[in-house]
Amino acid sequence: MGNRLGKAKASDINFVDLFAGAGGLSEGFVSAGFNPIAHVESDAAACFSLRTRAAFHALASEDQSDLYIDYLNGLRTRDELYAEAELISSNQVINKEINSKNMKGIYSRIDRLLDGRELDLIVGGPPCQAYSVVGRARSDNGMEGDKRNFLFEDYAKFLKRYQPRYFVFENVVGLVSAKDKQGVSYLDKMIKKFKSAGYETEYQIVSADEYGVLQKRRRIILVGRRSGERNFFPELKKKEQTAIVDDALSDLPALRAGEGCPGPIKMGKISSQWLHDAKVRDNLYPVTWHQARPHTKQDLDIYRRAVRKWDEKGERLDYNTLPEKLKTHSNRKAFLDRFKVVAANLPASHTVVAHISKDGHYYIHPDLEQNRSLSPREAARLQSFPDNFYFESASGKPSRTAAFKQIGNAVPVVLARSIAEALREQM
Repeated sequence: MGNRLGKAKASDINFVDLFAGAGGLSEGFVSAGFNPIAHVESDAAACFSLRTRAAFHALASEDQSDLYIDYLNGLRTRDELYAEAELISSNQVINKEINSKNMKGIYSRIDRLLDGRELDLIVGGPPCQAYSVVGRARSDNGMEGDKRNFLFEDYAKFLKRYQPRYFVFENVVGLVSAKDKQGVSYLDKMIKKFKSAGYETEYQIVSADEYGVLQKRRRIILVGRRSGERNFFPELKKKEQTAIVDDALSDLPALRAGEGCPGPIKMGKISSQWLHDAKVRDNLYPVTWHQARPHTKQDLDIYRRAVRKWDEKGERLDYNTLPEKLKTHSNRKAFLDRFKVVAANLPASHTVVAHISKDGHYYIHPDLEQNRSLSPREAARLQSFPDNFYFESASGKPSRTAAFKQIGNAVPVVLARSIAEALREQM
């Protein structure tokens, strides 16, 4: 495939997203003007979120956002939304696991979507548990032999086949220290594998809160370029952070445990400047997924204690300091901060992860009067997803668990957009 000359306009730069999840990384690149060709993802619920998002963008581009608003308001079914959007873009979403068995079929779908065009960019990052320090600690064999350790080899196959000008590979910082049983670094293996596919690779560890996200989320970003000189990692522009976590939460209606709904809610308070600057809130679309989990009386008691301790002393709750009647976990040596407040007065929250789909103990709302864990919308805002982003389920019936899982696994949209904007400058 030949090289293109000159800088392309953002709308002319196309990309494929591998291991796409619900599309946090894609959303950042799309909002920076890049053109999605395909999203490849194994989780059915996430694929429906990707299709719905494709419908949103297709309708917005034709000034038909009212049709998407009708869907959010329950006036159209999901199938009717897709039909109204005339979704050629629905074919973009490839609901397949990336493995040797499915590779031929995935290639075929992408080839048809490219329709003879060159591919400019591949983005994505495989499931991170295999490289996560916590994941390795919780595994009996340190994730040795886990097939997710080797998904980068499949990623490299796409690079070799399509020869994009660049790739962006995102993962947990634990990748830097992850090694096989022979002591060989997985990061070194990746760089060598990408080299064999024709790419030089450079990487940086970034923290999302330095780029406008109200969350401390450290990630490793690998950028590869097909041949050429070194020192090509895009110059990411850090942003001075003046907002605090409360700016992401304070305009949402107060809820008690078990209250709220997945559908649209009434917004009465004025939104913060951060919500508008980060392109999270735009006032045109209704807000969805502001639904709080129900909690047991015991958990609510612990939540109250955790919030009071933070409000009064600025200290985190140590599980071992709870009264015996409240201590039901057998593990008293590790994860002693398992009940943790999302502190409203800090410039960034702690990291939102997929475990939020299991319970909300690590994501306690800072308002003592509400006494609950975060809603999916609140978690999505900490991940800087736009309020108009709707999280789907496989069945079509709203699933809070599916929404939380997709949100926790995502790349923060604002961080992705920062990467996209910087990369665009040199493409």
